[in-house]
Amino acid sequence: MSSEIIALGSLVLMLALIYAGMHVAITLGLLSFVGVWLIRGDMDIAANLLAQAVSDSIASHIFGVVPLFVLTGFLVAYADVGKDAFEVANQAFRRIRGGLGIATVAANAVFAAITGISIASAAVFTRVAVPQMLRFGYQPRFAVGVVAGSSVLGMLIPPSLLMILYGFLSDQSVGDLFTAGIVPGLILAVAFAGVILLMAWWRPGMVYVGEPQPVDDEALMPLSEMLLKMLPIVLLIGSILGGIYTGLFTATEAGAVGALVALLIALVRRKLTLRSFWGVLTETGHVTVSVSFLIICANIYTRMLAMSGTPQAMLEWMGAAGLGVVAFLVIYVVVVVLLGTIIDSSSILLIMLPLMLPIAQQFELNLIWFGVITVVAVEIGLLTPPFGLSIYVIKSTLGRTVDIPLGEMFRGTAPFTLTMLAVLALLMAFPQLSLMLLK
Repeated sequence: MSSEIIALGSLVLMLALIYAGMHVAITLGLLSFVGVWLIRGDMDIAANLLAQAVSDSIASHIFGVVPLFVLTGFLVAYADVGKDAFEVANQAFRRIRGGLGIATVAANAVFAAITGISIASAAVFTRVAVPQMLRFGYQPRFAVGVVAGSSVLGMLIPPSLLMILYGFLSDQSVGDLFTAGIVPGLILAVAFAGVILLMAWWRPGMVYVGEPQPVDDEALMPLSEMLLKMLPIVLLIGSILGGIYTGLFTATEAGAVGALVALLIALVRRKLTLRSFWGVLTETGHVTVSVSFLIICANIYTRMLAMSGTPQAMLEWMGAAGLGVVAFLVIYVVVVVLLGTIIDSSSILLIMLPLMLPIAQQFELNLIWFGVITVVAVEIGLLTPPFGLSIYVIKSTLGRTVDIPLGEMFRGTAPFTLTMLAVLALLMAFPQLSLMLLK
């Protein structure tokens, strides 16, 4: 059996094991070990490679960025920063048709600039925005679709946990990836708002149950209260992103500063008790260990694929078939989007990048731009059935308070999924949109 057959067979077996319920990291580690054993015919070599990869994968201090940004995200959620962003955005867009939907997108974009986890955004705005939209006569499926669709901004607008993971796997600057995500993230947010506006004017039945209810001007906040609610948001964004872009500190240091500022905000607002703080630390530990384990096993799998020569063989096959860079990108994006229907975002990166990054390098593609394309394509999977992780998070968060069938929820996300595909095509056609802010 050739090395290439062993490597490609491991890909097929990997998808089967993951779909059967085996943890992604365990699947990667197990298949890598067996793959090296079969390729070299020596179990000792496979064991040594496994040990070496564990030692090398997360030895650098830059991996401290993972727990720090995760901690920041959890603290921000406890401090009700997302709720404040929604209330201010709601007042700003109150007189526009579909204003609550646009306010949800705007608030999610702001929340994304503080925390880099889409699932956290989905959970926060399910509690904050969905009840408000239902109260003002919005369609339940539209309310859920807006929250699910705009939650993906959390992985595109920096800081982004998915971009951090891509940076580790591709050996690219996390700071550059953050910078490259700003313009695409804003384009996607504006596109979502535009789609909502068009739906509200041209297909109001998709947005409202009946006629839109009038705005209650008596319940408006004074300007001083709005500014007070925005102050913590400005402090967080300024401390995290301002420090990175001005070169004052690295991405890891920015995570530490962000966590400290988020902790102070939560304490000043008296939103954090010793019990809840312990819960935040525990959840941060769980996420960090999970991500670290995934990175270690992905590193092992990358070494197995390199040893098998599969990426080079695939590049030679594409050249012989007359497939150029455009065909490669189209095939790559289609596969990533399809994988998103059955497995989660991190798993897609860990499966695809070890195989595809060497090919992208051979085609001399800019790996920062390639990272933005990858993140957008991967995030589409959060909205597509049958997996659609954001939908299940929203369903779980709603609980029994609002009974919306899963089918209706997925139908509600369809306009936003199509919008993401259109934005993805735009970013693929014009790489400068992702790279224009880089020096």
